[in-house]
Amino acid sequence: MRTVDPGMEVMLETFIHETETMLEQLDEILLESERAKSLSDENINNIFRITHTIKGSAAMMDFDCISNLAHAVEDVFYLLRDEPGKLSLVFDSLFDLILASSDSLKSEVAKIQQDEEYEEGDPSILVRRIHDLTKVLSNKENATPTTILTQTPDLLQDKYTEEEMYGIQIYFDDDCQMENMRAFMLMTQLQHQCDKLESIPANPENDSSLCPDIVKNGFIILCKPSGTIEDILGSIESALNIKSYELMERTPVSVPEEVEEQQKNQVFQDIITKDEPREAGAVGSVSGKVTNNKTAGSKQSLISVNQGKLDHLMDLVGELVTAESMVIRNPDLKGLKLDNFTKSIRELRKLTDELQDIVMSIRMVPLSGTFLKMERIVRDMCKKLDKKADLVTEGGETEVDKTINDSIVDPFMHMIRNAMDHAIESADERIAAGKSPVGRITLSARNVGGEIHILISDDGRGLNASRLLEKARKNGLLTKPESEYTDKEAFNLILLPGFSTNTAVTEFSGRGVGMDVVRKNIEQVGGSISISSIEGEGTTFTIKIPLTLAIVDGMNISVGKTIFTLPITSITQLFKVTDEKQIINNTNGTEMIMIRGECYSVIRLNNVFNIETEAQAITDGIVIQVESAVSNVCIFADELLGEYQVVVKPFPTFFNKYDLKERGLSGCSILGDGSISLILDTNGLFNNR
Repeated sequence: MRTVDPGMEVMLETFIHETETMLEQLDEILLESERAKSLSDENINNIFRITHTIKGSAAMMDFDCISNLAHAVEDVFYLLRDEPGKLSLVFDSLFDLILASSDSLKSEVAKIQQDEEYEEGDPSILVRRIHDLTKVLSNKENATPTTILTQTPDLLQDKYTEEEMYGIQIYFDDDCQMENMRAFMLMTQLQHQCDKLESIPANPENDSSLCPDIVKNGFIILCKPSGTIEDILGSIESALNIKSYELMERTPVSVPEEVEEQQKNQVFQDIITKDEPREAGAVGSVSGKVTNNKTAGSKQSLISVNQGKLDHLMDLVGELVTAESMVIRNPDLKGLKLDNFTKSIRELRKLTDELQDIVMSIRMVPLSGTFLKMERIVRDMCKKLDKKADLVTEGGETEVDKTINDSIVDPFMHMIRNAMDHAIESADERIAAGKSPVGRITLSARNVGGEIHILISDDGRGLNASRLLEKARKNGLLTKPESEYTDKEAFNLILLPGFSTNTAVTEFSGRGVGMDVVRKNIEQVGGSISISSIEGEGTTFTIKIPLTLAIVDGMNISVGKTIFTLPITSITQLFKVTDEKQIINNTNGTEMIMIRGECYSVIRLNNVFNIETEAQAITDGIVIQVESAVSNVCIFADELLGEYQVVVKPFPTFFNKYDLKERGLSGCSILGDGSISLILDTNGLFNNR
């Protein structure tokens, strides 16, 4: 058990971010290759590069567990790079083993991120199994990864005879210190832009004694760019502590195998034609390959930022929006004609809107990463449950706020598990029902107005409304006679706490804790969930979530002297009731209103929150039809105040004991005049009516 050196905290953040990113790439490559039932040379090289980088980074940070496991995986793909034809010998077990290794690495990174005192795990079992794989690939029963590597040609041997490789010699700033680590960080920065990437000296991060040599002779990068060499040079120009660099041309030569590493380096130096060294940031052509479309001082296209800083920035923008609203609606300005002031306010509003849009876009991340996790779940469960199913994803490029994206991962995982365990039948059952033996689960997302609509559907058993009602009746969950429940209301019963249709507890379900938690987690981020199903054909869950939680467009309404804000995305329509006969009074005291042939519950906010108001008759106020997770309802309020953009503020922690979310309140906001507006939660209102 040990703590991370405070001086390494910045590097630790970089290590965690880069390792998580590379492990996601690794999973994506493996799942894609397994579906294609082949592993291309390019993907073998990519996996080798990923594990090589993780190994080096972990060794630099002194995380031996991660480094050793990554090194073992690297050995496998090192051998496959030389002899890809041997892939067929280990294909069946390779993907399970490498995915298990990826899971282990993710687990270690998560522990580093969460635990103040990190205790390394023991990957020895995985490492031993991977070593068994290398024995098969090497065709030597007693061979170990170490002896295998010493018996293969040096990696750089091929680079000397490959015409598509470029050599770049780099010199670092004088007295910048830790030149070997700066060389390693530059290699890490360039790896995503190169199909192949090597260096002279190799693996500089492992040997600090290389620093004097790097200072004297420079650091050489051998690369095959994914794009153009100009992109690589541009990244080098914008990197830190680069004094100068030069692009080197050479002609293919043959280097004898017996030449030692040091001699190889010298041979490479002898056969290159050097141009004049170029200062970092200089503009011009190098060996006729670099054009002058790169300007001095160009910056990296991507930058990693701590999420805490983005949260703080979003808070500041929210305060700015509130302050702007206070200025515009200052009561001291009421009735004054101030043309210049009004013009300035318009310009300020334009700038703050642009600033808000930019800050929100910075926090946006695509759903593709979350979708990839679901692919992995389907793949693993197919093997464990002996079922066949494909996951089809659509709209992975759709973006949501990072906080929301993190919050919906667990609900999605549970719903995909439910689809695999409950809905998708076995191959024999599907064939007997006239279906394809391979089930289909579809996960799609699209941007609709100010919110994201996500559909999770399957072509499995579907839901039986009668059975659901029977189960709910036995558990005492019904609130009205069974005959009065519509199919949609019956389907929504599975969202109630403790409701489960499984008769036996399995690894994945049957414990009565599930869909109610899914609904609660989705509602916590301002979303809603609805269900539709056809028995024997499948089930579809429709999830609606906002783009962001920080700033929302709302409609302000008043009840007595209290002001409420309704998110505009929840509002279906607004109208005034002109005839009290439109209201239907139930025997239990509740009210319904008939709208175009359909009845909707009426919720009077003054009764829900015990507010004194003069608007008692339905014709005295305004009716707002809103959409909740369960059904549509109508809210009765005194007056409509207009549309406002409000900054969502959470309630103080001492209010937690009152469970305000369940009572229909999701937060509060400060209005332009300094007063407080309570933000309504339609799901909570419906559940508490």
